[in-house]
Amino acid sequence: MTAPAKLAQQAASRPAHRRPVLIALMTAMALAAMDTTIVATAIPQIVRDLGGFSLFSWVFSSYLLTQTVTIPVQGRLADQWGRKPVLIGGTIIFLAGSALCAGSWSMTSLIVFRGLQGIGAGGIQATVNTLAGDLYELAERGRVQGWLSSVWGISAVIGPLLGGSLAQYASWRWIFLINLPVGVVTIALLLRYLHENVRRTRHQLDLAGAVTMFLAAGALIFGLLQGGVAWPWWSAPSVAVFAVAAAAAAAAVAAERRAAEPIMPPWFWRRRALSGSALAAMGLGLLVIGPTTFLPTYGQEVLGLGAVAAGALLGTMSFGWPLATSQSARLFLRFGFRATQLTGAAICLVSVAAFLLAPDPAPVWAVAVETCCLGAGLGLLSVASIVGPQSTVSWGQRGVVTGSVMFCRYLGQSLGAAVLGSIFNATLAGKLHAAPAGLRGRLPHRVSGVSAAMAGPRALDRAADSYLRAAIATATDHVYAALTVVAALTIAGILLLMPRRFSTAAGGAASTGPAGDGPAPGGPAAAGPGPAGPGPAGPVPDGEVPGGPASGGSAPGGPAAAGPGPAGQAPDGEVPDGEVPDGEVPDGGGAGRASGRRPDTAAGTGAPIRPPGKLGDRRAGSL
Repeated sequence: MTAPAKLAQQAASRPAHRRPVLIALMTAMALAAMDTTIVATAIPQIVRDLGGFSLFSWVFSSYLLTQTVTIPVQGRLADQWGRKPVLIGGTIIFLAGSALCAGSWSMTSLIVFRGLQGIGAGGIQATVNTLAGDLYELAERGRVQGWLSSVWGISAVIGPLLGGSLAQYASWRWIFLINLPVGVVTIALLLRYLHENVRRTRHQLDLAGAVTMFLAAGALIFGLLQGGVAWPWWSAPSVAVFAVAAAAAAAAVAAERRAAEPIMPPWFWRRRALSGSALAAMGLGLLVIGPTTFLPTYGQEVLGLGAVAAGALLGTMSFGWPLATSQSARLFLRFGFRATQLTGAAICLVSVAAFLLAPDPAPVWAVAVETCCLGAGLGLLSVASIVGPQSTVSWGQRGVVTGSVMFCRYLGQSLGAAVLGSIFNATLAGKLHAAPAGLRGRLPHRVSGVSAAMAGPRALDRAADSYLRAAIATATDHVYAALTVVAALTIAGILLLMPRRFSTAAGGAASTGPAGDGPAPGGPAAAGPGPAGPGPAGPVPDGEVPGGPASGGSAPGGPAAAGPGPAGQAPDGEVPDGEVPDGEVPDGGGAGRASGRRPDTAAGTGAPIRPPGKLGDRRAGSL
């Protein structure tokens, strides 16, 4: 096939209006990303107005809880109903929660409305990354994920500053009200420019799976958040909560095996490419929550930095992350998704280990460099663990796969917050208990009193202050030692579970709906029965070729395939082809052989799986 013909095929399968839709995705992502950072600096003003100091931690926990447990449910709905209604619905729920938060009259009402916000954020998280996989071909997805990651980086820097400024000079209620105009712009762009070719058919909602998964994940996260805080880990309430989580998880497994359209299909865990990426995403969640939670305290109490400088120290992670994601496509197109995830995890391991090996206290510049490198490793790990699984499945499974991976990532964050917090508190408590007799009377008796003792003017003499700072340094070292173990286990899991190559034949091309609906506009009708693929619902921008869904039966403008290729949507309950055993060439299906297509094109689409001139694995449709 000549180069102009190949470019014409690639343009024909590309969805229209991608730039305004990408802007909408970034603004939607900004809503969810900013809301995790902007609230923190306004907590003192919120507590002063609403009271309920003992409950304020649930302002964050309720948001995290509802967001995490609803992501897989809304990922499945995005496969059944299309991405557009789920994303717009999630944005509307988020905006409704924001408006209600701004009007809160008590701490309890604020916590409830933050939970409603979290449900909307779950819909946003489940569909934004899925749409990025739909709208862009494999070679472009790394760059797009870099743009989306930059939203998180900017939010990490701007969010606390904006939240503090609004709380100090206006009112804390404005930190929620500013979401409304951003959300309105997002919805307007999606309504105008996002068009999907989704067949409206009757689906079977997995209510039993949704309820049991919600209960299992909710009880697990609730127990992790409350254990060691509201009650001891081995107390009766803790054991009861985790028993409920285990029983609900067993019921969820049974429900998912019986469901016609399960929320988290059993085949997801049987496929090494998907289960390995889910494990890597969980490791990512654990690795990102450690520095986010404990590095600012280390910067202020051990390195002697102010609050702004300590925040900037953590912000160096936000510089390394998007820089790495913007270059990630070069790595996974050349070396594969497994190698890219291994590289990211190895960089994380070196970064957290370097923190442990640094002198005590470490120079500020050294901590900044280590944190920036950690962000780079996390960036590579995050992109490859999302784009890799997305590229192994067709449109009809991409939502549930993306939602499952994102769920594992946020579950890892919840697990990390509990486990690493326990390590930090246990180390600090041990240091207080083992303090010299001459200092013990001048130190706080409990861990909960350390912050107040160090913040109060002249609350401690020089010897007691130095001892507490050394204790915090030791506790932080123990946290980073645990992160070193997490990074090593992530590497081991990738090596043991993940195949060397991912088959990208089913999901390497861009699409706006389920494959197999017919050829893209501009091509002849398929020889077999079935209607021609519908064209885009909106006007075509200047210079763009109208695009339709990637056809599982034929390439755009080409004849029908002799048989269904892997790009077609797998029937419910079947395992779509998505991984390549070592030493085997992935089967491209009958489509490639019947049409005479070159082996470096994705089966059933005609779109190349890598740009011309890229080096890497030359086997058909694998990375």
